[in-house]
Amino acid sequence: MSTNVEQRRISLTHICAWGVHLYTGMGLVVAGAIAYVLVGEDPMRFRDAFLLMALGILIDATDGWFARRIRVKEVLPGFDGRRLDDLVDFLNYTCLPLLLIYQADLLPERQSGWLLVPLLASAYGFCQVSVKTEDGFFLGFPSYWNLVAFYLYALQPPVWGTVTLLMTFSALTFVPARYLYPSQPGALNRASTILGGIWGAFLVAILWRWHEPPFAGSTSQQLTSLSLFYPVYYLVVSWALSVRFWMKRPRK
Repeated sequence: MSTNVEQRRISLTHICAWGVHLYTGMGLVVAGAIAYVLVGEDPMRFRDAFLLMALGILIDATDGWFARRIRVKEVLPGFDGRRLDDLVDFLNYTCLPLLLIYQADLLPERQSGWLLVPLLASAYGFCQVSVKTEDGFFLGFPSYWNLVAFYLYALQPPVWGTVTLLMTFSALTFVPARYLYPSQPGALNRASTILGGIWGAFLVAILWRWHEPPFAGSTSQQLTSLSLFYPVYYLVVSWALSVRFWMKRPRK
């Protein structure tokens, strides 16, 4: 009797573990939907793409919690969920946001070759063994090209500004600075998660009011500018932590 109960418990645990992997894999469905939207002709396709990217971020932000609760590494040691997660993230955080920048003509046709730089830089970042440190940080700029694409599209900087941002964040991928990893434990990460929730509310309001961007002189543009508080906070705190870490590191 106890053996049957134990077998059912093991079976249920395996089902839950595969369910977590399926949940992560839903990010691929989101990626397919983003690609479908971007190659269409709907005038609101870029808003829809950003909404889908937000859904992708939500899945990515929560699947790790489920994985830790179910202990998927122990239950299904033969399946690498992190590799699946990286595959999904490379599509949703890098490839598709760069495609959006191209499709939205944020760079003139003759300048579109610049997009290969962040693409290659991100590939390097994803392939780094130590891209996620043991003490709970990202190492190097963590390929948030979906957020870069959003602010480039919403604020419509001049071409030189767009190229400068793309090249700057591409270069930062190779700099071993520590970046906050909000889904990890720790007081600072919890505070970042709370601020991220407020920032997410800004994004929902912006996308809800989205009509015919760019938003020159509109409330949506003002909200977009205000929402920059979180990216600025994230970068400043991450760089400050990196400087402190470097200063404390013993010199050889």
